[in-house]
Amino acid sequence: MEDNELDFTVEQLGECHIPSPISFGRFVNDSDRILYHGRVEELRSLQSRGAEFPSFEAAGPRERIFFDPRHLVCGIVTCGGICPGLNDVIRAIVLSLFHHYGVRTVFGFRYGFEGITGRHNHFPMVLTPETVEGIHQQGGTILGSSRGPQDVGEMVDTLASMNVGILFAIGGDGTLRGAHEIALEIGRRGLRTCVIGIPKTIDNDILFVEESFGFQTAISEARNVISAAHCEASGARNGIGLVKLMGRQSGFIAAYATLANSDVNYCLVPEIPFTCEGFLEILRKRLADRGHAVIVAGEGAGQDLMEKVCTRDASGNVRLGDIGAFLRDRICEFFSRAGIPVNLKYIDPSYTIRSTPANARDSAFCLLLGHNAVHAGMAGRTDMVVGTWKNEFTHLPIRYVISGRKRLDPAGRLWSSVLGSTGQAGEMA
Repeated sequence: MEDNELDFTVEQLGECHIPSPISFGRFVNDSDRILYHGRVEELRSLQSRGAEFPSFEAAGPRERIFFDPRHLVCGIVTCGGICPGLNDVIRAIVLSLFHHYGVRTVFGFRYGFEGITGRHNHFPMVLTPETVEGIHQQGGTILGSSRGPQDVGEMVDTLASMNVGILFAIGGDGTLRGAHEIALEIGRRGLRTCVIGIPKTIDNDILFVEESFGFQTAISEARNVISAAHCEASGARNGIGLVKLMGRQSGFIAAYATLANSDVNYCLVPEIPFTCEGFLEILRKRLADRGHAVIVAGEGAGQDLMEKVCTRDASGNVRLGDIGAFLRDRICEFFSRAGIPVNLKYIDPSYTIRSTPANARDSAFCLLLGHNAVHAGMAGRTDMVVGTWKNEFTHLPIRYVISGRKRLDPAGRLWSSVLGSTGQAGEMA
């Protein structure tokens, strides 16, 4: 899609006529917009073609709202893999609904979309400020989670029977696809229910969203793991520290963790192909020159080098080969054949990282995401996600978020910085 064809208009259930009960801060006008483009030359190009400048609707509290808080019922659901900050977002939504707007009925649906269908008998949790007290200090989600789609009609039946006015769906690509289908079915039925998504992916691969929560915590935790790998590698003759990090299709965690720890010598990401022969020969030269090496590999890297396994998980994601174990075995085999003894330590901290509580940066970010999600829902926005762009909170139609994945640009500044930090070759063919 061409930039001049981007239309970030967010759907609304109707006009907002009810005065907001919020008595602090400043209200945001519906006309407040955040420009999509950040460079003068991009805007000049659009201007020369007579095109409109694409922009996002600014997030924040509105002076008038759509729902009457006294009669509003809200629901929260968390889906997919766990991620640092999930409990922070749940808590922020509940506290904002109660204290900013006076909403008194909030349900937490248990175990993902399963909890919104009657067949699984997951009874919803009643959420109050007392229920969510202190949960931001815990990893995971108090609501539980699950993967995989559920019957959209059944879920909308449940929402209608419970008179839910706002559903907050916290999750990644699959969750947001489900939320979009729910919003479409609600529209077909003409119901007064809005669906607000809060994008959750530790990989930070959500399109048109600058950063997703949990990403900063993941980088911070990964940095500690890389330091341990470096300590192991540098303390042994021909020592090799190999760390596998999250990143199915996008190498952002591996790249930023590499920059956060300048001891990394090779960063392997899904976007940059390499060959075993080329990489192993470069690694051999590194050990001969320096005596140790630290390797960071995103989980989606090098998938073309392994035997294809055509199975999918409950969310429909292709099951990846284990690049960490693959590299470990190939490295050991290569140096064994060459008669060169190596001391390799392989670390996969994935589940440890994703289950840790959010750090201070992510906790603050999650609080603001939750607040802005509530403001959007109270103003009758629907079929949208709350995100950030140019350090501003924005509203974005879900259809854009699920249209693809954000990926690291091999010709961009981030990867250039990684190459400058590691000193690795741009190509390892």
